[in-house]
Amino acid sequence: MQTQISSLTIARPDDWHVHFRDGAALRSVVGHTARRFARALVMPNLKPPVTSVEAAREYRTRIVDAVTAHPGLLQAGAGFTPLMSLYLTDNTAPQEIALAKQSGFVHAVKYYPAGATTHSDAGITRLERVYPALEAMQRHDLPLLVHGEVADAEVDIYDREAVFIDTVLSQILRRFPGLRVVFEHITTREAVQFVQGAGAKLGATITAHHLLYNRNAIFQGGIRPHYYCLPVLKREEHRSVLLAAATGGDPKFFLGTDSAPHARGTKETACGCAGVYTAHAALELYAEVFDGAGVLDRLEPFAAFHGADFYGLSRNVEKVRLERSAWKVPDAYPFADASLVPLRAGDSVAWKLV
Repeated sequence: MQTQISSLTIARPDDWHVHFRDGAALRSVVGHTARRFARALVMPNLKPPVTSVEAAREYRTRIVDAVTAHPGLLQAGAGFTPLMSLYLTDNTAPQEIALAKQSGFVHAVKYYPAGATTHSDAGITRLERVYPALEAMQRHDLPLLVHGEVADAEVDIYDREAVFIDTVLSQILRRFPGLRVVFEHITTREAVQFVQGAGAKLGATITAHHLLYNRNAIFQGGIRPHYYCLPVLKREEHRSVLLAAATGGDPKFFLGTDSAPHARGTKETACGCAGVYTAHAALELYAEVFDGAGVLDRLEPFAAFHGADFYGLSRNVEKVRLERSAWKVPDAYPFADASLVPLRAGDSVAWKLV
């Protein structure tokens, strides 16, 4: 009989996909991520979106200021570094890509199909319009992050990821074979198989909520809007394939929470926003996943090594410790002048960050 591990010490991980919002909302949530992760790749879908290096610089300053303002957050020499991304539009100039690479703080450019998710209205309308920007990204070795869904109304919401692979992602990889691409928050068997079968230039992030839940979670006991995200949770058969990919040790897959805060009132409404908030327990939830699969020893590479290696950054040397100690998640957290409901609100998480 296998002895149950009571604690786990790993290199401090990175979150390769997070949403912080801005202003008071940013100040409300940034501490959850900064406490758990050494670095986080910050998404650019603000209003207005972060489309220039100068806008990214200013946003980065606001994030750093918000972290610094948290009393006692960065103790014992631990630091937190926001890694910035630009929002790709039909009009992104190759010159802006060159500036982004030169900046040292912009580490990727994000592709949103227009209308695919929250604050994606300024996204791509036709792939051909961004060929010059993609060519510049390939030339300067600046990774492309893709929200891997088509936004066509006639495509079933559960098929949008698979259709994106066939009609968009495959085309990008063929035309720009030297471009590093991250297939964000993958959710399907088709996505896992595509990443596994592609070359070393393609990686993928996987969220904790897509590993822990299938689409039944959205409908248990009625509509549960705090489990609604884009891409939506899928069938159990897809979740099980994601689980095998995340816990299997393949360096192409790495941690990206896609933690997305929304005020309670914008979730519990007739037209609720897409997004699941997991930053409050992000690393702990992944620990549950790997513990349940019986491979806790593989959490560290997935959380701390694979992403850093893909992005060409040094691995973190700081350590964090997790204990097998159940704790109850609050019913809500403050969020600017409102509140937000986190994943597992009112329920317990089995692991605790020490």
